[in-house]
Parts: sequence; structure tokens; C-alpha cells
Amino acid sequence: MKRSHVNDIIASSDAFMRSFGFVLPPFAYWSPEEMKSRVASDCPTIFDARLGWDITDYGKGRFDEVGLVLFTLRNGDASNLTTGQGMVYAEKLMITRNGQVNPLHRHAAKTEDIINRGGGTLVLQMYNSHSDGSVDDESDVEVATDARLRRLKAGDLLKLMPGESVTLLPGNWHAFWAEDGDVLMGEVSTVNDDLTDNYFREPVGRFSAIEEDTAPVHLLVSDYDAWLRAG
Repeated sequence: MKRSHVNDIIASSDAFMRSFGFVLPPFAYWSPEEMKSRVASDCPTIFDARLGWDITDYGKGRFDEVGLVLFTLRNGDASNLTTGQGMVYAEKLMITRNGQVNPLHRHAAKTEDIINRGGGTLVLQMYNSHSDGSVDDESDVEVATDARLRRLKAGDLLKLMPGESVTLLPGNWHAFWAEDGDVLMGEVSTVNDDLTDNYFREPVGRFSAIEEDTAPVHLLVSDYDAWLRAG
């Protein structure tokens, strides 16, 4: 993805979130220079927990067709899960555009609630896992949608209207996209690790390679290693 495209997506995504009353924390708007200064002084958690903007085309080069906008608002440390103390949770805002597919994947550790915060209809395609983690194309999937247990055939589509949500457990394979307009999504989960806890059915690149055709207005989490710890 070109950096100029990333800059444009961040600006339009912020406006879309604000249209539903969601305002991001101050670090969402820091310049790369301020981000580096603050991470080195009083905000190391931004780097350690990978908080901030995350825009991906999954390495396909077709963001409008295959892609996702994410902003990680808060995130604990995996070590907290072993003790049950401290920040054992994470939260994200995400935007999936109308018809923009997010490829079939699962998590081994993370439990998450996916929430339609507003816009169009959020559509999820779901499967169970076999014991080896591969996709189970046959067994029914049982999920909780706003405390209601629902049973779906493998590969069936679950449609969530604004305000509705679904709880996904480790091993629940899911792909998702929006219909009838872009969707603002919420994710509330146990501790999140996008570096090691995403398993895709088909090989994809979780983080996009960036072509630096202009300077970044705001950094992506995938920029942090190069920009915040360089020098």
C-alpha cells in the first residue's frame, strides 16, 4: 500500500468513527515525531501493547476488496492471563467497508466479542475447528449472539444489525464483510496478539508492506519497530 493511501484512509476512518460518536484517544493524532518522543518517555505501553492504527490489505494489494481498518484502544499483556490479574482484556474499533472481505481466520488464545457499532449489516461466515486447528467444514457452529445461543450450519452466514454482537471463542473460524453500507465494528476481547495469534486458512500477509511515496501523518503499529526504536 502507498503511504499516501494510508494517510487518506486514516483521515476518512477518523471521520467515520466520529459520525457515530466515537472519538479516539490523543495518541491517535500524534505525529511520528511526537509518538517517538512520548513512547521513549511516558507512554511505553503504546509500543509494547501495539496500540494505535492498523490498516491492512492482507498483502493482496486490493484494499477495497480485501482489507480492514483497526485501531487498538487498549491491550493487556499475555502474562496477565496466567494470573488472572491486571489488564486481561483488549478493545479495538474497526471499519469494514461494503463488500470488503476479511479472510477466513481463527485465534488460538483470544476470545472476542464482535459488535456492529453502526452503519450497514455485518456478515460473518463461520466454521468450527478440527483438533489439529484446521477448518471443520461439516459440524454445526454454536455461538452466543447477545446472550442468545444460536446454532449454524458450517459455512452459514450470521448477519448482525447495528447494536448486535457475537461472541467468538478460540478455534471459531470466521470471515466477515459489510453489506448495505460500511460498518463500524467494535471488538472487546481477552489480551490481543496480532503477531502470533492469527491463523488464516489461505496464506496472507497480516501486515501490509508500505510504499513510502510521502511522509506518514500518523504511524501504523507495523511501523513501530522501524520508527520508534530506530536510532
